[in-house]
Amino acid sequence: MTGPLPIHVTVVIPTRNEEAAIVRTIRSVPNDGWCEELDFLIVDGNSSDRTRELADQEGATVYLEPRKGYGRAYRTGFAIAPGDVIVTMDADCTYPGEEVPNLVRRLVDEDLEMITCDRLKLAEEKSMSMMHGFGNWALSFTMRVLLLAPYHDSQSGMWVFRKHIMDNPKMRPTNDGMPLSEEMKINAFRCFGRNKAIEVSVPYRQRVGDAEINTWGDGSKNLLFLYKKRLGLNREATPWGPED
Repeated sequence: MTGPLPIHVTVVIPTRNEEAAIVRTIRSVPNDGWCEELDFLIVDGNSSDRTRELADQEGATVYLEPRKGYGRAYRTGFAIAPGDVIVTMDADCTYPGEEVPNLVRRLVDEDLEMITCDRLKLAEEKSMSMMHGFGNWALSFTMRVLLLAPYHDSQSGMWVFRKHIMDNPKMRPTNDGMPLSEEMKINAFRCFGRNKAIEVSVPYRQRVGDAEINTWGDGSKNLLFLYKKRLGLNREATPWGPED
């Protein structure tokens, strides 16, 4: 029988008004001794509901990030997460928390640096609108053509990676918004190649709670970022890590 992984895992979750699903999201990740230490870091964008309170009750560490942005939350979370391995997922029950132990074990057993999760192949019915599905395909296709990053889901927000890769300035994402998702994959491919930074298909489910995504606005920003990245025009939006 395979024993617990001798590793510290931190699950980093960005939140903003996710009280409807934050408890279920945390509890979806098995906490039955499969790794040496497991903790949760909630990076909250000033929620006006009970998100922070509920996460705290579940034993998570809650960090209030006053600066706006999905990417900003992750950049702060990556800097302060205590684990040797970082897992990311949204706080809306769309990603399969039950797959976390298997993904981390694969990262360790195959000596990988990063796993990014493809939602599109195994997406459950009604988990993604036709418009969002097409937008994801178009952005992923553009990323593969412009940046040669061979991944099928450029917008996936579930990754498993070794924290030490963020010591490499070329791996650190620069964007404070939604384009951080695609930037993570581009940087990983450039730094480690497709054999050390792989893509794995996982189920994707219907969202719990209301979404704050701006379909056209975020889609346009993602597309523009890909061209800026290709031309080397992307610049770090704010300093790396939390505010002093």
